[in-house]
Amino acid sequence: MSEPADLVVVGAGPAGMAAAVTALAGGLRVVLVDSGPAVGGQFWRHPPEHARVAIPTGDLHHGLREYLALCAALSAGRAAGRLDLRLAHHVWSAVRDDEFAVHAADRREAPRERPVVLRAPRLLVATGAYDRQLPFPGWDLPGVLTIGGLQALLKGGGVAAGSRVALGGTGPFLLPVAAGLAARGIAVVTVCEAADPRAWLRHPGALLRNPGKWAEGAGYAAVLARHRVPVRPRTAITGAEGGERVTSVRIASLTSDGSPRPGTERRVEVDAVGVGWGFAPQLDLLLPFGCELTDSADGNAVVAVDDGQRTTVPGLYAAGEACGVGGAPLAVAEGRLAAESVLADSGAAPALSRKSLVRARATVARQRAFARAMSMAHPVPAAWSSWLTDETVVCRCEEVTAGAVRAACAEGGAHDHRQVKQLTRAGMGWCQGRMCGPAVHCLAAQKRAYVPAERLVATPVTLGALAQLDE
Repeated sequence: MSEPADLVVVGAGPAGMAAAVTALAGGLRVVLVDSGPAVGGQFWRHPPEHARVAIPTGDLHHGLREYLALCAALSAGRAAGRLDLRLAHHVWSAVRDDEFAVHAADRREAPRERPVVLRAPRLLVATGAYDRQLPFPGWDLPGVLTIGGLQALLKGGGVAAGSRVALGGTGPFLLPVAAGLAARGIAVVTVCEAADPRAWLRHPGALLRNPGKWAEGAGYAAVLARHRVPVRPRTAITGAEGGERVTSVRIASLTSDGSPRPGTERRVEVDAVGVGWGFAPQLDLLLPFGCELTDSADGNAVVAVDDGQRTTVPGLYAAGEACGVGGAPLAVAEGRLAAESVLADSGAAPALSRKSLVRARATVARQRAFARAMSMAHPVPAAWSSWLTDETVVCRCEEVTAGAVRAACAEGGAHDHRQVKQLTRAGMGWCQGRMCGPAVHCLAAQKRAYVPAERLVATPVTLGALAQLDE
């Protein structure tokens, strides 16, 4: 693309793809940048192009027709010279002066990195979310993964992490991962759902307005029943054991507050474990701009947007999980609305018809309601920290234990994850708190929403790449 861009979109998942396609349809010149080797994000992750025939993963995907249509529109935009697609580009900072400057490291020739600066008067952030983890004794053993990690192995390479797998945590995401593993002949020995499914009965409206969710859940239930996968409600994985690799997990029934019920603990032999407690939105690029945040029902702080996905910073838009975790259909609709706002604010004609715009707004309202109901039906157990011993590692990068975190709160007066970090180094390691941040926050702050630490450098970048910026 030889002419200056009108819009930079960071993140090529469902929200970013939909936003870029809509902006292109409205005549804008767009830069779409993503750290992955292909568009689609985590939701539409596929094996490498040369391996897709040999590794069938179609049963792991939803909305493939929409994905293919978005891919075709992006290809047309590139052919017309109005889309600059930057894959394998890791965005580590975004700043604003006269326009937005997005700093990225081009890692197409890794380990060599080349700095790239992408500029446009408007910026749309659609960076998605990552697995929220709660520590437990043994969670740092090899073979213990996040639920998202298990699914990424399946979608990206048809790989199962083990032959006897236990899943735990809370939320509907447990079901597709269990079904995908079982359909490939993996023994899913237990699915431990910490919540009580009857909690959904308190939110009938959200269920009735989203019949597609019923059908999707029924499909997973049929697969699990066919493969005789036990799903245990009000149960959690409270520990893992092993040496060089995990060999077993301890599971226990939970009381109403999430404490293990005395006398119910049992040991299950496994060679892999997947655990997930929902997701945390990726806010790294948005926080330094000073965007207003708001609390979501799942305990996370998310970026506040208006009904057109505008943040409180002029020219800055957000779509997808950064605005609250709600799934791909919601992200796609928000991406389209965000792009329509960009078009309107740029003085361009709308790309969506009035009917399509109304449909997108209705989708956002309906899916947001479902997301709120899901968060309330699948909360993080209030007493989850009772599973931890003082020796349990909470921050794996810096090897900070639960006992050290508790001492920082009780003796050091720390009341949030930032102060715990200052006293213990929890969150100062390679992952910069992405794995331990929500857990440390829960241990220290209890009821308040989790706001990740603000960082001017959002992802690791080499000194060589920084040195080349002056060139």
